[in-house]
Amino acid sequence: MALTILINGAKGRMGQAVASAAKEMGVGVGGAVDVGDNVAESLARCDVVVDFSAHSATRSLLELAVAQRKPVVLGTTGHSAEEKKQLLALAANVPCVWAGNFSVGVNLLFALTRRASAVLGSDYDAEVIEMHHRFKKDAPSGTAARLLEIILEERKLGADALRHGREGITGERTSTEVGIHALRGGDVVGDHTVMFAALGERLELTHKASDRGIFARGALRAAQWVVSRPPGVYDMQHVLGLT
Repeated sequence: MALTILINGAKGRMGQAVASAAKEMGVGVGGAVDVGDNVAESLARCDVVVDFSAHSATRSLLELAVAQRKPVVLGTTGHSAEEKKQLLALAANVPCVWAGNFSVGVNLLFALTRRASAVLGSDYDAEVIEMHHRFKKDAPSGTAARLLEIILEERKLGADALRHGREGITGERTSTEVGIHALRGGDVVGDHTVMFAALGERLELTHKASDRGIFARGALRAAQWVVSRPPGVYDMQHVLGLT
């Protein structure tokens, strides 16, 4: 039987991309909702919900999914650290794939960044640069946030090590800081670069997206995978077998 999904955030760029990709991949769309629509009614006739809506709507969506025991694929970003902690606890009650980026290439970038962070010592300064279209509302992007988490985890640093841009007389760069720079302009779908710079050499890992279809197809791949999983929070590393 073909999978039937509910698209939450259907009027947005990603919601529209998911609808288009569903046709290509033979995935049924049982409902397409947005803010103000009856999500509960639509969810009841679908196998899994794919969410690319507003971060303020995540809690209510998860509460509905838990009540109806429906798997969830979450691609919404912009939550604070405390919000995400609470939402993760709620999401763990159903099978849930939560990812800041569903691209296969980006998830390979995550794996490569972890490996590079483990191999390259503190004499390699780590910086993350991301660029998105002028309409993006949150910064840094969910993908950049995940790249930063990976670097901090491998280097055993806390969030206080992050430097969101630099201005004024900042003094020399320390070996324990990790820079993050968010660029916005035009119609850029999503560019991410992780830079490790030492005296004498520099390593750059870069992914550039030119079509939102890669994220939509990845999200649908996650939806197909998660419906047969036990409750818990997963990411695309699990879906792709990289974990």
